[in-house]
Amino acid sequence: MIDQQQLIIKMNLDAWNTQITKADKLFNSLSDEQLQEQVAPGRNSGIYLLGHLTAVHDALFPLLGLGEKLYPQLEDIFIKNPDKSGIEKPLTKDLRNYWSEVNNKLSQHFNQFNIDEWFQKHTSVSDEDFEKEPHRNKLNVLLSRTNHLVYHLGQLAFLKK
Repeated sequence: MIDQQQLIIKMNLDAWNTQITKADKLFNSLSDEQLQEQVAPGRNSGIYLLGHLTAVHDALFPLLGLGEKLYPQLEDIFIKNPDKSGIEKPLTKDLRNYWSEVNNKLSQHFNQFNIDEWFQKHTSVSDEDFEKEPHRNKLNVLLSRTNHLVYHLGQLAFLKK
């Protein structure tokens, strides 16, 4: 019989995996030209959002204690600066590959986590704060990043013709 913690972890991992699959399908269905378009007038381009999501997911490696970012150069371009900053972006084909590599490696790590690891603190919370707020754990990070992905998928859907 599955216990409550296992069930909570499974539900969150299933939600993450479902949204990653939806994002993969959407990104694969959009041409490079479509990704260059803004999701709405005056808003981010699809390519910026692909880079942004990749950079945010890449930041999960150090946040969850899984090692260093695979593509640290993406942070300056897609997190610290807006789409229209004038900073040169990587090629679309490279960003597509980065997206896949980051999420595939995250999936490998997530599948190796045991129950206790999901409920451990992430690296940006102190021991003292974690004692007061045990919900600031790795599973909660996964939940917040899943919600973040869903938000941007809603924007990216406007690029479909």
